[in-house]
Amino acid sequence: MGQRLQGIEEFVAAVEAGSFALAAQRLHVTRSAVAKSIARLEARLNTRLFLRTTRSQSLTEEGHGYYERCRRALAELDAAEAHTDVARSTATGLVRLSMPAMLGRLKIGPLLLALARRHPGLSLELGFSDRRVDLVEEGLDLAIRSGELPDSSDLVARPVGVQWMVLCAAPAYLAERGHPRGIDALQAPGTPHEAVLYARDGQVSTWRFHDGDGRLVDVTLPSRLRCDSAEVLLEAAVGGMGLVRLPAWLAADALAAGTLVRVFEEPRPFGFELNVIRSRSRYLPFKTRVVIDWLAEHLPPLLAAP
Repeated sequence: MGQRLQGIEEFVAAVEAGSFALAAQRLHVTRSAVAKSIARLEARLNTRLFLRTTRSQSLTEEGHGYYERCRRALAELDAAEAHTDVARSTATGLVRLSMPAMLGRLKIGPLLLALARRHPGLSLELGFSDRRVDLVEEGLDLAIRSGELPDSSDLVARPVGVQWMVLCAAPAYLAERGHPRGIDALQAPGTPHEAVLYARDGQVSTWRFHDGDGRLVDVTLPSRLRCDSAEVLLEAAVGGMGLVRLPAWLAADALAAGTLVRVFEEPRPFGFELNVIRSRSRYLPFKTRVVIDWLAEHLPPLLAAP
């Protein structure tokens, strides 16, 4: 039954939205993910559902008939889910989540504890790790990921905030090495500056900025310290070991205390979008929906904008 439903939601969304791109926005997936799902559906049915040109798309005769039946079927499923939700006034059961380690411990974890207190029947199993997890393989209901998502038709994503990045340094470091006034100064040949950098599994992160024209610029500096703990990078920067690029929420206390200062005002802030992801299915359990809605409402204000 699960395989028979695959692609139907994307097909109906594409018909009703009028394009694959708008359907992708509605479903919180990429355009190519929608296209791939519909292509697999057409292959399974052994028929063409859309007539596609470079400028337009329209339903075939078979597509018209199939759409009407799918639309009614999805409406029945939505009604069944709504009936189930109305029958319950509180979330019950276990929800398993994975989330970035430090963000999870300091921001997301406390939020979910507050949610659990509101729903005594809700159980939570929380994993704190910066590695990318496989939801199905590890039996997870949800994962919170920062940055670009994989192009997958099997996942549904919902934005829950942005980790805005700030460039900081200790006042003593800037007094010794000089105070760069912009992105160009960091990239100048022979720059006296070095960085403390985030690195995981042998991959060293590159700093990303928006320039004055809104274009993305990647900056790489020499570094004597690379690690997979943002907390250690924060401590190293406070100790004067180099410039550091941190989420604004993490640097906020040090900036307020003056142990770190903003290096320069950026022409346009840069941030990594946070998404809560789940495996695609027609039925979203009420307990899982409650967790997603709670994070979408309460997490963004905790991620201080620069």
